Amino acid sequence: MDQLGSIFTTAPTPVTWILIYIVAQRLGELVYANRNTRRLLSEGGEEFGADHYQYFIFLHSAWLAVIFLMVDPLHVLNPFLLSLFVGTQILRVWTLASIGRWWTTRIISAPHFDLAKRGPYRFLNHPNYLIVVLEIAIVPLLMGLPWVALLFSILNAILLRHRIGVENKVLALRKS
Repeated sequence: MDQLGSIFTTAPTPVTWILIYIVAQRLGELVYANRNTRRLLSEGGEEFGADHYQYFIFLHSAWLAVIFLMVDPLHVLNPFLLSLFVGTQILRVWTLASIGRWWTTRIISAPHFDLAKRGPYRFLNHPNYLIVVLEIAIVPLLMGLPWVALLFSILNAILLRHRIGVENKVLALRKS
């Protein structure tokens, strides 16, 4: 608890600023995703895979909580890992800008919905999942917590394997 207290009682360090950014970014994404989810459902969309959604919420919350609890706020950031993290954020912005109104944290679909074919979706079926995979590994490595990167990468891979299977089946029903 001493480390957690020092994150909030001392002058912000680069580690603290990155953690603040991640929390703000995730909360902003949830607001955006929830707005899109409500709209897509009102346009005839249906949710698929809701049975596993709570596991992603738990996993991502636990990942962030463990980092907050275990990180040394004075940890010196590796410039290479920091640049990789910045790169994932650029890819995140590109992905969200490319998919726009269709982006949610849930699987919402209908046969009359268009498939995303712009931006990184021209090259990858699931660029947002790539970003999450990279972040779950890079952020803890950047913070000097390799065991967190390994553990949560494994857990995320297990969940993603199921989710991508569900999403691919759903997307196959959309017009091309």
